[in-house]
Amino acid sequence: MEFEPLLSHRTAAAIVACRGGRAVTAGEFLADANHLAEGLPAGRHVLNACADRYRFTVGLAACLITGRVSLLPSTHTAEVVRQLVQFAPDAFCLTDADDCDIELPLVRFPENANPAQPAADYRPPLIPAEQLAAIVFTSGSTGAPLPYRKTWGRLVACVRGAAAALGLPEGATLIGTVPAQHMYGLESTVLLALLTGSAFTAARPFYPADVRAASDAAPRPRVLVTTPVHLRTVLAEDLELPVLDLIVSATAPLTQELAREAERRFGAPLLEIYGSTETGQIALRHTAECAPFTLLPGVRLRADNGQTYAYGGHVEQMTALCDVLEQSDDDTFVLHGRTADLVNIAGKRSSFGYLNAQLNAIPGVQDGVFFLRESDHGGLTGIPRLAAVAVAPTLSAATLMKHLRRRLDPVFLPRPLVIVERLPRNATGKLPQQALQALADRRPRRSAQTATHRRSPRSLS
Repeated sequence: MEFEPLLSHRTAAAIVACRGGRAVTAGEFLADANHLAEGLPAGRHVLNACADRYRFTVGLAACLITGRVSLLPSTHTAEVVRQLVQFAPDAFCLTDADDCDIELPLVRFPENANPAQPAADYRPPLIPAEQLAAIVFTSGSTGAPLPYRKTWGRLVACVRGAAAALGLPEGATLIGTVPAQHMYGLESTVLLALLTGSAFTAARPFYPADVRAASDAAPRPRVLVTTPVHLRTVLAEDLELPVLDLIVSATAPLTQELAREAERRFGAPLLEIYGSTETGQIALRHTAECAPFTLLPGVRLRADNGQTYAYGGHVEQMTALCDVLEQSDDDTFVLHGRTADLVNIAGKRSSFGYLNAQLNAIPGVQDGVFFLRESDHGGLTGIPRLAAVAVAPTLSAATLMKHLRRRLDPVFLPRPLVIVERLPRNATGKLPQQALQALADRRPRRSAQTATHRRSPRSLS
């Protein structure tokens, strides 16, 4: 049987995390993990909902040490939790929140009134490579979470391959704007630190000033692990940004212009990761300089009847990808967009990428997105209709629609067009379809601008 260590830190004094203004050593981390492991209930499946990245990582380590499996759904809504209970009836929730409302048996992360003491003999645990470490979930066509198993050995291979491709500086400190529960956050903040002898910051900065402060406080070499949405928000502010040693981005395609601006402002190279919840990270590119992605070691692609599949390396099974890829050779490919990106309305075709680009190019639009309505209460059932939501503080819905009429074929004009203060992006910058549908469903019935209160969405129906 093959084994892989939980930690790659060589000594008990090596730094694993930065939390609350202090450095946490590998010895302290293992003591905290063992202490938590001793107090966990009998269930084998654990929903780790700890918001603090250090506490999440201690929980993950405690599960690995005791052979438990971490459940990592994309959301913690009541319906998703209900479905998780059907999938794993023994599941319990590990949380560090006082007001956690997840309907599972709750285990509170212990407060450190009496911190666990590091062992005199520092020996990072060896975890069987075939041990099931986590089950991640994506939403299927029915809305039910689809499980994907992640063994410890494959996770280790994925992260080590990515670390080599990234050229991760030795002794780096990782600052993550993404949650640890997301596959990208798990791989590129938590596991990347544990398996390379690096450190991570416990906090998850969100606002531009917080990102600047967290980056400035982190010891060098420092790496910002983020998303295009977070990068765009930070760069839009007139802030003096600290020098970084590396920027890593994922979750959505990054434009070359944004990549170059990030490199200029932070004084560091930016590398973009391509992957998915199902496969983990499988490719990398230097976006400011080139369009093709390079596959991580051992990973291969196969095209079959218009569908691209990933396999080999750390990918657990032959997995269909949700994007249109054009292979240049065995190791590189160009990303052309999502397979679900195409829009066909009344026999005319466009793409969400093009429609979104036209919307966001209008002066005064800060953020915006098109989406397909699930239903149209005022129209015929079965006929697809487009809707759009935009952040445009200085524009009315009617004015924005006039701009769109100059840019788009009438069949692609959105009904409704809703102006809001901010888009309902989740922690990784993505836009859940349910949240967009809810905004469209709340639109007024009249075909006019109805904004009379500052916090009410403005809509053109």
